[in-house]
Amino acid sequence: MKRSRIRAHFLWSLLGMLLTTSSPSAFAASIPDPVHGLWVWKSPSVLGAPQGAKALRDFCASSGVNEVYVSISANSFAAEEGQLANLIALLHSSKIRVEALFSSADADEPGKHRDTLLSHVQGIVEFNRKHSSDRFDGIHLDVEPWQRPENKGAGNLQFLADLVDTYQAVAALARPAGMTVNADIQSKLLKGNVSQRRALLSSVPRFTLMMYELTSPTDGKSADQKAEQVETASEKYLAMAYDGLEDGSLAKMAVALRTPDYGDLLSQMLRKLDNANQANRHYLGWARHSYNDTLPKQ
Repeated sequence: MKRSRIRAHFLWSLLGMLLTTSSPSAFAASIPDPVHGLWVWKSPSVLGAPQGAKALRDFCASSGVNEVYVSISANSFAAEEGQLANLIALLHSSKIRVEALFSSADADEPGKHRDTLLSHVQGIVEFNRKHSSDRFDGIHLDVEPWQRPENKGAGNLQFLADLVDTYQAVAALARPAGMTVNADIQSKLLKGNVSQRRALLSSVPRFTLMMYELTSPTDGKSADQKAEQVETASEKYLAMAYDGLEDGSLAKMAVALRTPDYGDLLSQMLRKLDNANQANRHYLGWARHSYNDTLPKQ
């Protein structure tokens, strides 16, 4: 009798595993290694274009992208609901994760601005409840208080404590709903002291370093020189971020490059990031900014 119960328990466990792994959404929810991300801004116009969702899916397939960050606007979110659900289903069928992207220059501030962001995140939680098969896998935060005049300057991190609080508040909503949180950061945040960096890297599980403006297509450097620069800078910033921090539970970090800096060489530079940092346990992968740069100008 005891053996029968054990056998039955094993069979039910195996069935549960098969059902879970056969679901596109369940696969997409697992973080790929390494991450290859892509920002998608102005989602209403992108998805509203003829075959817009399929074009995005095809671009991801041809560019090695395995997760996308789709911008969400409170003004158009309700109208986009069906398009977003269809996009998620399409991308999940190609084993591509989808994160809801929110952008703000002041959502670090407690009160109205932070509350507004949290209400948007709660909207994604509700969306996922309604669309359990075609759900967002994560929240992607592009909160940039360093853009405000009072926060300019290499050593000016007066905003950091509030920003960390915002990250933690978002994670408190996203985590119970089964979503990851990824936050875009500027390199100046990596120049904080040990306590500041520990607080930052403990607030959410993933960060994306926007490693922009190292170069330009017209600076006269060869492709090899640019690749060497990408390797050196990425290794430097990863070392800077985790210097003095040994906690294995700290966030991992992706490194982002953008089209205006490299033009047609961007894909080559992204491959360089993986080759240079794949042995670094803190390295999450790369992200490219942005899909919109590849679309025809309107």
